[in-house]
Amino acid sequence: MKLHFLGTGSGMPSKQRNVSGLGLTLPKQTWLFDCGEATQHQILHTSLKPRKVSAVFITHLHGDHVFGLPGFLSTRSALAGTDPLTLYGPKGIKKWLETTLNVTGSYLGYPLTIVEYKDGDEFLQDGHRVTVKKLEHRFPSYGFRIEAPIRPGTLLVDKVKALGIPNGPIYGQIKQVETFEFEGKTYASKEYVTEPVAGPVIAILGDTVPCENAERLARDADVLVHEATFMEAEAKLARQYGHSTTVEAAALAKTCRVGQLIVTHISARYQGRESEFKAEVVTAFGNSHVASDFDEIIVGD
Repeated sequence: MKLHFLGTGSGMPSKQRNVSGLGLTLPKQTWLFDCGEATQHQILHTSLKPRKVSAVFITHLHGDHVFGLPGFLSTRSALAGTDPLTLYGPKGIKKWLETTLNVTGSYLGYPLTIVEYKDGDEFLQDGHRVTVKKLEHRFPSYGFRIEAPIRPGTLLVDKVKALGIPNGPIYGQIKQVETFEFEGKTYASKEYVTEPVAGPVIAILGDTVPCENAERLARDADVLVHEATFMEAEAKLARQYGHSTTVEAAALAKTCRVGQLIVTHISARYQGRESEFKAEVVTAFGNSHVASDFDEIIVGD
């Protein structure tokens, strides 16, 4: 799994940061989380392929998170994307998008399914479990917890060879069945395979102030992607606009024992103060990264 940061600014684009957009590449598919204005332009500078995107998740309907969506969906069609795409968003996204596409005469050459989720919903998309929780913002905003599938254990090759079994298709089959036979004897597969390995967990939060549901989504996640629109000195301003500070994002990461914190949705007021901003985050939570546009972060093996 790999995270591709397409836009890491807040509110409006700047020369350094575009508005919200995040790609997640899986073994065979790609997902998008939020699709602010010019997200498809940002994609042109990456290895992401619009035709490979199978799902788009929208955290909330503020313009800096959705205004790039109609253009992206249309471009995917123009690039001969024919595979189905599922769009997940809060109530209202279906009406807004269908109206926009109809009024502009836009035609999509692929099946588009629009799912309007609610707090507590769970989805299975491309083999990954996605949990949705409502956050606390000035506008209905949500976060997602993505859990990769459990991976089979590793075959204990030396132990299998000790049975006298030569290399062959049976080696792959042992990991897929409960028992296997060789020369008239039956063996329990679990004795010849290591324990299954839990897949990585990623929490991606929309705009929010600290809240209980943020903790539920982030608990023990390998990676937490959290907004940090303001530094701690502007905590009062952050609360006024329904956003979090660097220190608040770090506190959540520490409380929830996450592996790595990545902060994004950063106000343009900190241009020229990047070192100061980064220092505040890292001081509060050591394994942190302040995302910039086009950063790529590998999650898991």
